[in-house]
Amino acid sequence: MEQNKKVFVRYVLKNIAFILTVSLLLGFAVTIMAGEKVKGVKSLSQEEQIKLAQSAAPPHISKDATIMVMGTDGKMIEARKGTNGFTCIPDMEAQEEPDPICLDPAGWQWLSDAMAGKPKPTTTVPGIAYMGKGGFYWEKDGKVTPTTKKEPGAKRVKDVPHWMILAPFDSKASSLPSMPNKKFKTWVMYDGTPYSHLMIYQDPKGL
Repeated sequence: MEQNKKVFVRYVLKNIAFILTVSLLLGFAVTIMAGEKVKGVKSLSQEEQIKLAQSAAPPHISKDATIMVMGTDGKMIEARKGTNGFTCIPDMEAQEEPDPICLDPAGWQWLSDAMAGKPKPTTTVPGIAYMGKGGFYWEKDGKVTPTTKKEPGAKRVKDVPHWMILAPFDSKASSLPSMPNKKFKTWVMYDGTPYSHLMIYQDPKGL
């Protein structure tokens, strides 16, 4: 055991320059990647974030909605108090393209439950959500579930502008597809789970 320690120490001393160089490069790479991940929305001014958040919903809704933006510490703060019950935020998935979303009170609760990892939504009425710039979802083997994103081999898909009805939907009972296709502009996301909901491919800006 003592001999192994001596061999290890001699190796470190002999290669110290190389080890330090690699460590510095790795640290630099991690810093860059971390910076790129949070740069997007966080780098925008509050006014730019407000404008981005408002782009999620029809203008007649977003103009009176509460707007949440990302503060300098990375936490969401209220930038403007609304009057119609809707809440808009400038980004959801922290991808290279922002995907703002605007939700009514039931929709906000539904989303909060999902983000908190609750087994099912605590809402008792359907929620409404708008994503005027589209969003992202992950699919694998022809399925989209709340946990697909974490599965090896999952494919990320950039979605088109749409709005949602956040309430339990069943693809078999409704005869709607559980994946997007060319024939339908409506499909059931997260089919067969407590967080199933209706996706409607209609640009909110035209509503």
